Amino acid sequence: MDASRARLFVISGLVLMVAGALDPMEGSVVVLAGSAAAAGGAHFGRLRKSETLLTAFGLIAVGVGSLFGFSAIGGVGGDSGRSIWWLLTMVPYPVGWVVGLAACISSLRVQQPSTV
Repeated sequence: MDASRARLFVISGLVLMVAGALDPMEGSVVVLAGSAAAAGGAHFGRLRKSETLLTAFGLIAVGVGSLFGFSAIGGVGGDSGRSIWWLLTMVPYPVGWVVGLAACISSLRVQQPSTV
């Protein structure tokens, strides 16, 4: 994959990650898809921060999986019978989101060669 197409994937992933954050529960699938697009584009385009974007994708996947898993079994706290501490299993989602945004922006801030 050439660098311009890889950058397009990273930009589209960044846009999806920001758009999905408008609704953290239903938008989590959009954030997950955006982080996958950004990580894939950076990895196959051999851009900077590709390892960081792959790590962010993994964190988001674990956090979103936990989010949907606990949602499917009735949540945590209250009458569910599960301690509120189980929410810590969802922490990788926002951490991965922040790391992914920072890595996307960092990988896109590459100095273009001078044409002088």
